[in-house]
Amino acid sequence: MPDRAKILLVDDREENLIALEAILSSLDLVPVRARSGEEALKALLNTEFALILLDVRMPGMDGFETAAHIKRRERTRNIPIIFLTVADSAPDYAFRGYAAGAVDYLTKPFDPWVLRAKVSVFAELYNMHKRLAEQAAMLRERLGHELPAGVGDQGAVLPELSRRLTAVEDELARVRELAGKSKDQSLSAPLTDLADRVTQLRAGFDALS
Repeated sequence: MPDRAKILLVDDREENLIALEAILSSLDLVPVRARSGEEALKALLNTEFALILLDVRMPGMDGFETAAHIKRRERTRNIPIIFLTVADSAPDYAFRGYAAGAVDYLTKPFDPWVLRAKVSVFAELYNMHKRLAEQAAMLRERLGHELPAGVGDQGAVLPELSRRLTAVEDELARVRELAGKSKDQSLSAPLTDLADRVTQLRAGFDALS
């Protein structure tokens, strides 16, 4: 079983962090707190996150500057970021958020169900990427050490790999259906990328079989 997805919560106010944790408490994930942009960057050095919920207004390094640092790092540039800010923010905040690489931008007070649903989908996408990487590693190993028919354990390995790949395909179809119902355009790009990877993996497996 994969490790539970970790979500980085970045906000300088304790009450906001408590509220976010309460909203996400029903999801099977691990929230990690950061009280500043600097703390967030430190947390990202050693921990892999599925998603970052990033407050825009923070003293010192604000959300936009923090996001810029995250996107410049090779290790963290692909982590989805959802910006959170108050409703009376400057009119260009949403534009600046998307320009900084955010996948979404929500104003406070936001609908807890909407935030929970968005986080849930991104966490599922993260877990699917992890499982897909494991299947791809198995396939690469099998392709690199292919045994003649009837020799060794290839006959046992291939059915198991096929079963796991089919499970990934089924889960991808379910997540795409869920995303379609939500009409959330921010999910289109990561879902398309994941679907392409699954297709490539299936093609490689079919060639091996």
